Amino acid sequence: MAQPKYITNIDKIVEIPEQERAKLKQITEKFVFRVNDYYLKLIDWNDPNDPIKKLVIPNEGELSEYGRWDASDEDTNYVVPGCQHKYKTTALLIVSEVCGAYCRYCFRKRLFRNDVKEAMSDVSPGIEYIRQHPEINNVLLTGGDSLILATPKLKMIIEQLRDIEHVKIIRLGSKIPVFNPMRIYEDEELLDTIRTFSNSDRRIYVMAHINHPREITPEARRGFEALHQAGAIVVNQTPILRGINDNADVLAELLDKLSWAGVTPYYFFVNRPVAGNRDFVLPLEQVYRLVEEAKAKTSGLGKRIRLSMSHTSGKIEILAIEKGKAYLKYHQSRDDHYGKFMMLPCPKDASWFDDLPGNEAYWKKPKKKTDAIVSVNELPQFPQKASRSAASQPAMKAVNQ
Repeated sequence: MAQPKYITNIDKIVEIPEQERAKLKQITEKFVFRVNDYYLKLIDWNDPNDPIKKLVIPNEGELSEYGRWDASDEDTNYVVPGCQHKYKTTALLIVSEVCGAYCRYCFRKRLFRNDVKEAMSDVSPGIEYIRQHPEINNVLLTGGDSLILATPKLKMIIEQLRDIEHVKIIRLGSKIPVFNPMRIYEDEELLDTIRTFSNSDRRIYVMAHINHPREITPEARRGFEALHQAGAIVVNQTPILRGINDNADVLAELLDKLSWAGVTPYYFFVNRPVAGNRDFVLPLEQVYRLVEEAKAKTSGLGKRIRLSMSHTSGKIEILAIEKGKAYLKYHQSRDDHYGKFMMLPCPKDASWFDDLPGNEAYWKKPKKKTDAIVSVNELPQFPQKASRSAASQPAMKAVNQ
């Protein structure tokens, strides 16, 4: 199977001037860097503001004081190592700490630190937890990227989940459909696995992460079609990002191209206030306006998209922002506040739920369910300079106690 070449040293990207590479290297000491030659070919190197470049090439703003490593307090969702259970019917298995490339806006960039160990090669504790909780009817394999796993490993996990009768949906979180679509359409074992375990009453979904219409290349469309033919359902989610897709025409084009390719527009997200993400932040009111303008330019199929914030307390849907007020509701809720309506003042510079005056009345910060996971927000801002095996020992020791 043909595979693109992966690059983890920014000095290898000769299209970036040497002086600029020297500046960017200090960023890669804090936030890991990885890309592949297929995706690099999508960049217009003559355009200093190329959106594809901004997606994967470090920017100096990443070192600005901003946000937290774990902005949605995912450490409080872990029930056993490698498994999160935030919403009643959904469990997450963190199966990988590697992606096809590393998006600079990634909300889980903490997983790529040397001193953090949340992804588990042994998923059996998580699968056993799911087996013991019949309310869980769908499981998301994520990370990192679930499709970066070797196919036999992925097949083993899917087989074990399919042995649990109450698990009806298996979701594969992945940007591989645009980072490395060849991995999909040239891997017959992967497609056979999907054919075997995705059927009319127990479906496999691929939760794609496509941020810009230029990522939908002929190769990507071929990958979508291979997934469709194998019986998977493909949906897409993306945050709205300054300098990448903060344009109503671009968002409308993305919605159209997804619909034309048979990929369901699922979520537009507000970018989470994660460390290093300052340059991607937009005010909530601007995000809302962009999404509504984009929806006006697309069909009813594109209009199925929901605009949401993945907050510590749940997925908060933005219904409208008008005359200084934000009209919101809980689309998902960790505390069973589903559908709860909220009307809050919305300052012009508000970019997250916590920025809205009065938000504290609607939620409380949760407590951790297990001490087996290190809270990355309590670690130093810069990752410890140690090998992964050595740095992960404290976390692994806690797991084994």
